[in-house]
Amino acid sequence: MRLIYPARLEADPDGGFVVTFPDVPEAISGGATRESAIGAASEVLGIALRWALRDGRDLPAASETIGDLAIPVGASDAMKLAVCEAFQQSGISQAELARRLGKDEKLVRRILDPDHATKLAMLEATLAVLGRRVVIETIAA
Repeated sequence: MRLIYPARLEADPDGGFVVTFPDVPEAISGGATRESAIGAASEVLGIALRWALRDGRDLPAASETIGDLAIPVGASDAMKLAVCEAFQQSGISQAELARRLGKDEKLVRRILDPDHATKLAMLEATLAVLGRRVVIETIAA
């Protein structure tokens, strides 16, 4: 799962800039400068993707990059999205995930809540139980 989405940067007629995502139309970011609009885009993208999962939708696949603007989802959001998607694909229940983790089911509900902050170590452990692992990649900004 690679969460880097192509984006369009356009001048806003009212001033500043707007960033939109063809694959995630509900994610729209803006800023007074090009840099501020792009800087806010990653957070807005993460929020829109968390909403998709919360609404029971699959994460949209990222299409080919348009031009040279590709926006990655922030690391915290990417981990949470990966856990939620892996759980959906696993076909197991929350109770079974709790049993495999050796944790209370209440904690598992929080882990699977896209809007609940979860520590990185717990997300990584959950992915491992679901047969996934985390690979960190850095790219030029």
